[in-house]
Amino acid sequence: MTSEWNSTAWYAIQTRKRREQSTATLLSGKGYEIFLPVQSWEQRRDRQNEEVRPTLFPGYLFCCFDVQKRVPILVTPGVVGVVGQGRVPIPVPFSEIHAIQSLVSSGVPAEPWPYLECGQRVQIADHALQGIEGILVGHKGNHRIVVSVTLLRRSVALEIHRSCVIPIQPLCEVFAGSVSEGVRHEVSA
Repeated sequence: MTSEWNSTAWYAIQTRKRREQSTATLLSGKGYEIFLPVQSWEQRRDRQNEEVRPTLFPGYLFCCFDVQKRVPILVTPGVVGVVGQGRVPIPVPFSEIHAIQSLVSSGVPAEPWPYLECGQRVQIADHALQGIEGILVGHKGNHRIVVSVTLLRRSVALEIHRSCVIPIQPLCEVFAGSVSEGVRHEVSA
């Protein structure tokens, strides 16, 4: 019994600043399947005359390829590298690619947003409690900010919508020594 193994997967490609579209065009011209999620026209009414719509992941695009044959991608003008851990590219789960593709094709307004992880230190940005800092936690499908009094070794939790908070420290400081800190970009040539 023989089964043909498909060695292609989706990878995130880091590009030079504001070169996502031109890099996508070059990679597409080389025959690669490219996905460059951009904001919808409805969302950008004030800028409909511009040729290039802002990307949802500035500095990145997605490409489906065989990781063993990545040199043609790395030498493409505009490509900084393939996102991975050290020099090992890590594929983006298909479920995440599919979710972003579905979101983009729906036409629902979407915009870049800071990545927030439970356990990360955040600050309330849009609420009556603007400026308060705490730790973002998940609880029964909702998000809460835990505010602590260190001296008392006590905390209180406030349920809040995740869109009302912004990160105040890099994720790699939150998870020192974890995989998220080890994610690096493979540099071309």
